[in-house]
Amino acid sequence: MTHKNNTHFLIVFLFLVTLITAQEKAVPVFKDGEAQIVEAFNNPGKWIRHDLWVPTEFDTDGDGVLDRMHVSVTRPYQTEEEGLKLPVIYVSSPYFAGVAANADGLFWDVHHELGSQPKPRTHVEVIRRGQRPIISNSHIHKWVPRGYIVVHSSSPGTGLSQGAPTVGGDNESLAPKAVIDWLCGRIDGFSEPVGGDKVKAYWSTGKVGMTGTSYNGTIPLAAATTGVKGLEAIIPIAPNTSYYHYYRSNGLVRSPGGYLGEDIDVLYDFIHSGDESKRPYNNKTVRDTEMKNGMDRITGDYNDFWSGRDYLNDIKPMKAALLMSHGFNDWNVMPEHSYRIYKKAKEMGIPSQIYYHQNGHGGPPPMTLMNRWFTRYLHGVENNVEKDARAWIVRENDPQDKPTAYKEYPNPDATDVTLFPNKGGREIGALGNSKPIKQGKEKLMDDYTFSGDSLAALPSSNHRLLYTTPILKEDIHISGTCKMSIKLASSKPAANLSVWLVSLPWKKKTRKITNNIITRGWADPQNYKSLTESEPLKPGAFYELSFELQPDDQIIKKGQQIGLMIFSSDSQFTLLPKPGTELTIDLDETSVIIPIVGGTKAFEKAVK
Repeated sequence: MTHKNNTHFLIVFLFLVTLITAQEKAVPVFKDGEAQIVEAFNNPGKWIRHDLWVPTEFDTDGDGVLDRMHVSVTRPYQTEEEGLKLPVIYVSSPYFAGVAANADGLFWDVHHELGSQPKPRTHVEVIRRGQRPIISNSHIHKWVPRGYIVVHSSSPGTGLSQGAPTVGGDNESLAPKAVIDWLCGRIDGFSEPVGGDKVKAYWSTGKVGMTGTSYNGTIPLAAATTGVKGLEAIIPIAPNTSYYHYYRSNGLVRSPGGYLGEDIDVLYDFIHSGDESKRPYNNKTVRDTEMKNGMDRITGDYNDFWSGRDYLNDIKPMKAALLMSHGFNDWNVMPEHSYRIYKKAKEMGIPSQIYYHQNGHGGPPPMTLMNRWFTRYLHGVENNVEKDARAWIVRENDPQDKPTAYKEYPNPDATDVTLFPNKGGREIGALGNSKPIKQGKEKLMDDYTFSGDSLAALPSSNHRLLYTTPILKEDIHISGTCKMSIKLASSKPAANLSVWLVSLPWKKKTRKITNNIITRGWADPQNYKSLTESEPLKPGAFYELSFELQPDDQIIKKGQQIGLMIFSSDSQFTLLPKPGTELTIDLDETSVIIPIVGGTKAFEKAVK
């Protein structure tokens, strides 16, 4: 064989070897617009797992050194051995290193008169879990086999991340921004919390998506509001988008459902699992100064402290594609949190979808929705997700992974219907869309020992006013935000006001969360002028105020009645003064607006 032939044979051989080797290398696979599980990535025993620290641009623990965030990485071995680069799913949380286990005395005592100083509460220390743990195993089995790298980080002042928790302060936005800057190659990470070798994210494509639930869902939004380059898409699940909306309601001091007496400083104590030696400084500067001076449990007014912890105020730089997820019966982080951000993002032209289910706190979108979202914006696969329905609503009897697609939320076919109460609310008065003349005034007596549930079930009571539609002869589809307008007087300078929209008859023994409560709202009559200004009520004087209830999308079945219930202290949510405050409602100046699919025509057909 000649030298020329030998050279030709060698070239062909090397080409075939290269072709075979290339064919053997694992790459992401897509079908029907979704990333598929790739068996070569689906071997946890071969995943590469390591942790590091990423420097930030802030020093919140007062040691004179920029805080570093603790980060862990889980990636397929092909990112090391075959030079494969993949996009990143990133999850950050203040909970990874543990939380306060002993809640005795942690919460504020809510049993006191409105406007008075509450009793001091107990501070509880968190016992940090582990010295250098793998931060979390969440999401890795869902996303790594589908061709993603999963990254976790502890938020400032928690676990092995340095700094102080601020519960919505700027550092909780800038911390994930720093991690994304590292993932995109703009800054170095380090192998140790102090000093250490440089660590580069050479395996990252520079495309990052974030997700998480509750506080973990708040952080993706916080990161997105920085406008950080490389954060392409976020899927916040039941996120807290405003700490004022979480701990206050229309000027009223109001607890999140299930945590009566919680406030922002309580959450601070609950998550503060960072370096024990830094805690005294953090407590003094954050909890005992900034929070103490700003949170205001006396008036409940909106102020600069709360404004700085509202992500709607910071949303202008946001570019990340947004898929929101929430439950309409989430009375912890209430459904307004997602809707207010979704609405604004849509106005800004950001690709946006919203998924709502009928259950409580948490609940991610179906995997196919999440997969299509991340496939489109992280892998760049043109799957036309931006042309999908904007709104996905799980109907009352459907499983959460079978939502109904709608053009938009609220339903574009919903229009406002104004309903007016008719006298007789101490028993059960009527509620209709014709405004009666000279209904006069009706009174109720505040008594927190009667829960809202019990009041809605009673045929009569001095402690609430209840007005209902006729029994429905057709289903009524409510979609959007109800608005309450009320004119009232109080026998005392301060009073709680609670409003529930309910479905009757009230079913005491039910597992279906949609059977009873449609939506709720709370307000402080002292804030009748504005959220930023409250003034004591003149006993006996009448005041007009309007406020929104929580957004909803619910079908009230025929055979039911829609009821408007007005009462004072809500034993599950508000401060609880001694019983006896009397509220007088001017029925002629009181109404509720309900967005109904089909509008007035649909309502009248259902109640004829």
